Amino acid sequence: MSSLKRNGVVILDFGSQYTQLIARRIRENNVYSEILPSNTSVESLLLKQPKAIILSGGPASVFSNKAPRFDKNILDIDIPILGICYGLHLLVHHHGGLVESTGKGEYGFAKIDLKINNDITKAMSSTSNVWMSHMDQVTKVPNNWKIIALSSNNIIAALGNDNMTRVATQFHPEVSHTDEGGQLLRNFLFEIAKCKRNWTPENFIETQIKYLKDQIGKDKIIVGVSGGVDSTVVAYLIHKALDGNCFSVLIDHGLMRKDEAIKCVTSLKDGLGMNIELYDESEIFLSKLRGVIDPEKKRKIIGSQFIHSFDRIAKESGDYKYLGQGTLYPDIIESGVNDGTSAHVIKSHHNVGGLPDDMNFRLIEPLKDLFKDEVRKIGHELKIPNELIYRHPFPGPGLGVRIIGEITKERIAILQEADEIFINILRQENEYDNIWQAFAVLIPVKTVGVMGDQRTYENLISLRAVTSVDGMTADWYRMPSEILSKISNMIVNTVKGVNRVVYDITSKPPGTIEWE
Repeated sequence: MSSLKRNGVVILDFGSQYTQLIARRIRENNVYSEILPSNTSVESLLLKQPKAIILSGGPASVFSNKAPRFDKNILDIDIPILGICYGLHLLVHHHGGLVESTGKGEYGFAKIDLKINNDITKAMSSTSNVWMSHMDQVTKVPNNWKIIALSSNNIIAALGNDNMTRVATQFHPEVSHTDEGGQLLRNFLFEIAKCKRNWTPENFIETQIKYLKDQIGKDKIIVGVSGGVDSTVVAYLIHKALDGNCFSVLIDHGLMRKDEAIKCVTSLKDGLGMNIELYDESEIFLSKLRGVIDPEKKRKIIGSQFIHSFDRIAKESGDYKYLGQGTLYPDIIESGVNDGTSAHVIKSHHNVGGLPDDMNFRLIEPLKDLFKDEVRKIGHELKIPNELIYRHPFPGPGLGVRIIGEITKERIAILQEADEIFINILRQENEYDNIWQAFAVLIPVKTVGVMGDQRTYENLISLRAVTSVDGMTADWYRMPSEILSKISNMIVNTVKGVNRVVYDITSKPPGTIEWE
């Protein structure tokens, strides 16, 4: 195990909508965090060598038959534990306290009053606003435990044991609505658990370069590049570590944005000095996708063909034993690939859930423990130009997941033109950098319109723009109406085959960022 991961924080996921946010908040303090399923055994957990454990919230009741499976031995190990919401109930229930459903839950904002001043409340105000989301509550405090805070409804909001190695909050310190939640988490990390701030871009790069040199040695690695920030950073990181033994390949599957393949390869080759080549495989991909409508099938077909194309190109180019990819932590989580069984498949990412079983490569994924914003910090540290780092995310399957329904050359061309107009206007209006991700989607619906006093029956384009930090959650971007009008008018007037434009105002959750 990497020294950066040892002495980090393990988060046990009991199904909270905020679990990913807990991980983010820990990492913002330069401490490594990792999410594990609730049914992780104590033996497996200890192999991680954590400095602290956090028990997430969740929708179940601790006394319910449907409560998540959990190794109770974890609660007795000599490692500081913070319980949040459901995690509080677990700790109290285990240590002899009482948790009950009184029918008087708390949802939304609440005010708390601190009752004691110690390490967990250091630098916190005596009164502050917090975010609650619970029905069950503590009605009896375990022996030798003390109340840390009460809510304005006289409900126990936080408590801990005598030495504060077990701390629990009824509220959610990880959400921005809790005014001093960040301070409480820092107190737990550094005052109680004595964590070290070693999860930094500099340390990560140093560790990964050493790992790559040790793992690959004198063998060769072929790296898949898509044009997005993830694959750009991973390709350049491997290039710096291995230099001449690294060959980067951008496969044009015919589903990239307009002229993107050529622009990307030119910037990486001429700007960063990378050994990279462009291969046009569009006809092969499009033939495999012909008639396919189901989004999961599309992703798996694209993922499989990527590997087969890499396999062929690698054999033609030299003896490559390794395949480098820009897989991120959210990709793994959403694909349901985890050390346990609690992760649900939201969608197969082409470089995770869409990989074939008969690969001839050993996968190298240096960024698989990172969120998107962390990747950008790594890119900064590597001195990759900002125009490459701050490009909006682009999925590996490309426009294949932005063309709803059948993929054809005609539909690809329509979407490429509409998307280019959308992005160009955002840049012109200085809105591009305010948005985490923006793109157009081609909908398999035709609508009636009037153009030039004539009836039309043409395609529908949906525009999508969101704000986010890491892609795990996102909010739709409040686009100025005059800009939306400008974009819509230009698309309808210049893109042949489109007569209507709509704007997607769905957040994640309940939606995903991409449509498929």
